[in-house]
Amino acid sequence: MNLPNAITLGRIALTPLIAWLPFTNSWSVRLVAFLLFLIAAITDYWDGHLARSRNLVTDLGRLLDPLADKMLLVATLIPMYWLQQHYTLVVPDGTIPQPTPLLFQTPVGAVSLPLSIVVVVLGREAFMTLFRQIAARRGLVIAAIGPAKWKTTFQSIWIGAAYCWFFAATLATTQGWETHRAWRIIASCIGVIGVVSMVGAVVLTLWSLWLYLHRYGKQVVRSA
Repeated sequence: MNLPNAITLGRIALTPLIAWLPFTNSWSVRLVAFLLFLIAAITDYWDGHLARSRNLVTDLGRLLDPLADKMLLVATLIPMYWLQQHYTLVVPDGTIPQPTPLLFQTPVGAVSLPLSIVVVVLGREAFMTLFRQIAARRGLVIAAIGPAKWKTTFQSIWIGAAYCWFFAATLATTQGWETHRAWRIIASCIGVIGVVSMVGAVVLTLWSLWLYLHRYGKQVVRSA
């Protein structure tokens, strides 16, 4: 067990907390969830860089790293979808349910996470996992391409913006900041970042999938 693999295992251990904490109706707990996601996203880059730069790449690391990435993606999309579609915030006295403030707020209106995007993102990951396994059994190694790496970056920004919004919106509601002009500007900034990165992630998800199929699809079929 080397250091990069230990970091990856730590990221896997954090994943259940990152998934569960946003469901707690507390801005401070949601802040912890946001910070834990930042740690997971940063260590995702760091452990890979560490393994390559110090020649610590192992078979265990090749297995754990993509597993950790997919676990984190599933563990964040579920609370993101649920909180933006079905959640009702309760004010501190516990008596007055408020309409959900957890949709991204943008200058053109509120934007939620539709189920279709969840299906596209997770479906692409499931398909590529199977596609790579089939290709590997036939002696073909499919390396990550540029658009796929950018897809991961946009996904991280999108998820980070959503988790930031969950704690910030909860804090603003409990403190009564919704009508303040400064808060509306902050909310719009977070919302624009979240929506733009979400759209970018979806576009790159589909674009990278097409590129993989275009470059490797015939080779995998011919080697069958």
